[in-house]
Amino acid sequence: MGQAPIQFDRASGVLEGASLWERTAALALSTGSKISSHFSHMGYNACANLLRKTLPERNIAIRLNDDAVFEFPYGDGYWSKLLNRAYTYEDELELLFEDSINVDYVLIDCGANYGYWSVLVSSRPFGAHKVIAIEPSAQNFPKLANNARVNGDRFEIMKCAIGSARGTARLSGSKHEAFSIAGATNAGGEEVPVIPLDNLIADGKVNADGKYLIKLDVEGVEIEAIKGGARLLAADSVILCEEHGNDPDHTVSRYILDQTPLKLIVYDPRSKRLETVTELSILDRIKVSTHVGYNVFGTASAFWLERIDALNAKTARRMQ
Repeated sequence: MGQAPIQFDRASGVLEGASLWERTAALALSTGSKISSHFSHMGYNACANLLRKTLPERNIAIRLNDDAVFEFPYGDGYWSKLLNRAYTYEDELELLFEDSINVDYVLIDCGANYGYWSVLVSSRPFGAHKVIAIEPSAQNFPKLANNARVNGDRFEIMKCAIGSARGTARLSGSKHEAFSIAGATNAGGEEVPVIPLDNLIADGKVNADGKYLIKLDVEGVEIEAIKGGARLLAADSVILCEEHGNDPDHTVSRYILDQTPLKLIVYDPRSKRLETVTELSILDRIKVSTHVGYNVFGTASAFWLERIDALNAKTARRMQ
């Protein structure tokens, strides 16, 4: 992409470097997000990706804050919702990250995609934390590397998948936000290296006695990833896992609750609290859309459990 990226500042709403048609498209993409937000953005990605076919092939650089720039191909259906300044991406993660600004933790961003959270968490307003961004896809990895570059190479990037043991797997899928190694071995795609989370300790990337927030957006292999991270998860760690809306059995949450020593925590939009879950029926109420993912947290760390209790207390005081 030889052309300089379009620039968009989320704080001010200023769009620069766009042609008339690209400006018109930005208005359509933003308006479409506002309208579709009333039904969990159903159909938005498909419509945006159709519009993208009419646009020149170039990037847009979104200024997320005064120390964070996130680039992606202009018109991308998954990320163009950021043109809607009222849109917040994964609110429950942002809640925890914002509350943890002064904690000395490392973010391990598994399934980093283009690096949205890696860019934000490594920025000064979020505490300038150390980040290891892990992405297996040959299609996504250059975009992740570009976002590391445009933010001063302040976070580390690794091209591999996360699983229960070291080896290789086939990565396949039709959407960049949903590539997975969970398919059949004959599903096509590309061969990618796989490492367990605990290898990050063995390979000297992290220390066993550190504090970690571990985002597992690994499209169907969350349980394998948890199995491969027993040592890391015994430390002061929280896993942030996607529980998909189309899974009525709540497979990931059930595994955390029944098969691990971790406490299961979920953000309840009704109470606006991070609730400790002992009965999975709460997820039947929270998971209202089958086409989106919901983040659940798992931790055995007294430190992080105290932090979450304190965060809930602050939220309660604000609501009074």
